[in-house]
Amino acid sequence: MSQNEKSIYTLQFILLCLSSLLFSSSFNMMIPELPNYLSSLGGAEYKGLIISLFTLTAAISRPFSGKLTDKWGRVPVMAIGSSVCVVCGFLYPILSSVSGFLLLRLVHGFSTGFKPTSTSAYVADIIPQHRWGEALGMHGLCFSIGGALGPALGSLIVNLYGINIMFYCSSFLAFFSIIIVMNMKETLATKEKLNRSMFIIGRKDIVDKNVFPAGIITFLSYTAFGLILTLIPDWSEHVGATNKGIFFTAFTVASVLVRFGAGKVSDRHGRPKVILAGLIITAFALFVISEGRDIQMLLVGAAIYGIGTGILSPAVSAWTIDLSNPDHRGKAVATMYISMELGIGCGALLGGSYYSDQIMRIPQIMKFDILILVLGIVYLLYWAKITRRKSKNLA
Repeated sequence: MSQNEKSIYTLQFILLCLSSLLFSSSFNMMIPELPNYLSSLGGAEYKGLIISLFTLTAAISRPFSGKLTDKWGRVPVMAIGSSVCVVCGFLYPILSSVSGFLLLRLVHGFSTGFKPTSTSAYVADIIPQHRWGEALGMHGLCFSIGGALGPALGSLIVNLYGINIMFYCSSFLAFFSIIIVMNMKETLATKEKLNRSMFIIGRKDIVDKNVFPAGIITFLSYTAFGLILTLIPDWSEHVGATNKGIFFTAFTVASVLVRFGAGKVSDRHGRPKVILAGLIITAFALFVISEGRDIQMLLVGAAIYGIGTGILSPAVSAWTIDLSNPDHRGKAVATMYISMELGIGCGALLGGSYYSDQIMRIPQIMKFDILILVLGIVYLLYWAKITRRKSKNLA
């Protein structure tokens, strides 16, 4: 069997996907219940901070996780990310004041600042370049399954046993993720011993300029996700959903189905074309959500949003690695994720601030974000035009 015909679904890749599924389930299972939980603590006016604080520390930690991934190794950085989830799950019931909760959201953000960065670099290490889109799509599929199972399972546990048990379950899922990661083979060829210099971040360590185009699209497209994480739990309840995780389940199922083929399409036809389609579909999804006033339309909007993100995510991730230097994959992936967290954080903070528990403002906020996605479409078309012009000049 030739190299091109070998399956990408090796034991290493399957274990990586399983670890990410458990990790994703761990932190996502909290999301639908946190707005009401914060209100019960007396912090309803801080709902916009639930996601924005989480993404703030995730973004801040990216340069460190990128540097550690490139120098110390992929496996230990993945383990650190999951370990943060384990600790935070046990601390939520203890730090039960508004200030304690917000502090934990800050700390909890380090989890996604570390694990996804090293995981994407690990995928690029073990998968041939011409199949990165397919592999990242399948890995993203598993991450998305965790994003679907987590919220639904979290709401179910809260309804049956209370929110503290849900926090503990979150910790256990992350713990199993660590066990899997620690039994995986390291793929960094020139691994260095952990030392102080790895925690000293210079200007050149923060972002990879080569992947700025992917970073801009990531930032603009993920403002919508910040809004959805912050506002959809309340909107779901408003339209009559008894399980506030149902939206996340519907959009993830749609995303999962699309990811089976979306990554392969970007490998064959190019990243920009696929990304453009994803942006257009995502914008349409926000319009459907903003116009819906019942559960059926909520689920239709969720499914369309899932299709959009299922197309966008693997294509943008593969595009990032395409644009990067092989020796700085960790930094390149970290740059993409910094853009993602900034987008999510801005969407959550600005959307949550304007929302202020006035439910009928949610459709207005969703429609405004359509303009942000249109800006992304315009930028992508401009980038493609400039790139074609440069190619012609070189020829």
